[in-house]
Amino acid sequence: MLPATTKQWTLEGHHGFDSLQFDPSAPIPQLGEREVLVRFHFASLNYRDLIISKGAYTLPTLNHVVPVSDGAGTVEATGPGVHRFQPGDRVLTLFEQGRIAGSPANKTETKSVGGTTNGALRQYGAYDEEDLVAMPATLDFQQASTLSCAAVTAWNALYGLAGNMVKAGDTVLTQGTGGVSMFALQFAKTAGARVIATTGSESKVEVIRSLGADHIINYKTESDWGAVAARLSPDCLGVNHIVEVGGPQSMAQSFKAIRVNGCISIVGFLGGTPTEQQPTFLECLSHECVVRGVYVGSRMLFEDMNRAIDANGIKPVVDGRIFTLEEAKEAYQYMWDQKHFGKVTIRID
Repeated sequence: MLPATTKQWTLEGHHGFDSLQFDPSAPIPQLGEREVLVRFHFASLNYRDLIISKGAYTLPTLNHVVPVSDGAGTVEATGPGVHRFQPGDRVLTLFEQGRIAGSPANKTETKSVGGTTNGALRQYGAYDEEDLVAMPATLDFQQASTLSCAAVTAWNALYGLAGNMVKAGDTVLTQGTGGVSMFALQFAKTAGARVIATTGSESKVEVIRSLGADHIINYKTESDWGAVAARLSPDCLGVNHIVEVGGPQSMAQSFKAIRVNGCISIVGFLGGTPTEQQPTFLECLSHECVVRGVYVGSRMLFEDMNRAIDANGIKPVVDGRIFTLEEAKEAYQYMWDQKHFGKVTIRID
């Protein structure tokens, strides 16, 4: 018999982590014709989840939504018109619901899980069959729960632009040790690329090196790290790809690092909001490079990435502490306080 209720968290306002409200017995609506009921086993947090709760996210969000975009679970039941999945299948949430391939014509064409449609911070959730992705066979639920946002974003940054995909012999620059950067490092090494990684913490150097980074720059002790990265590239010509997570605060250094015809993929703004000192669009001209914004990615990119994960034995970097569903607020605070290394995960019983 299917469950009638689910434990879940919802966002009631956007005034901090106290906006998270727990309901131990929320009703589960009847499944639609093409809907799949997922029993979640793990969810994982992204920086986006934290700033949504604080009202600092720049894209649309809704009140009363179940938060968290990334979840992994088992198909519990399917509607009568479902053909892609059956009970027992292991599945993941698709961040941009409705984005099957390519890019949407405008941002209103898709709904973002945990932002404008219900996410994974619950025991059970229903989704259209087109908005779920089969799990990589080589990962467990905890590992796979980290993929929907950060991993797909990293994959898109390296493989999402036709004619400018990472290839063997390229040089890739990653910034910091957040989820996107760690996945980008792993994906780049799998492609046979050289990786230059930056970090502000000497304690994380050995872990970054263990993942295959060829060069590591401490951006706190080396303020001109972009120029250093360029000198570390073959023939000092600059790097081919930069996965830019800092935003306005680090773009000036990224322009120093990029080579002619290189590609800077802007995926975040961890360094803060725009300032008067940030570079202008003329930097793209003077450096003859591509600068593109990356907002996660399509289901097709997700599926391509999962095949690569299985083929190459890639394992996500996961923090050692596991939170329970009831401890979701503590998980948010733990990540906000930067006590983690690797993805923060929440077990859902």
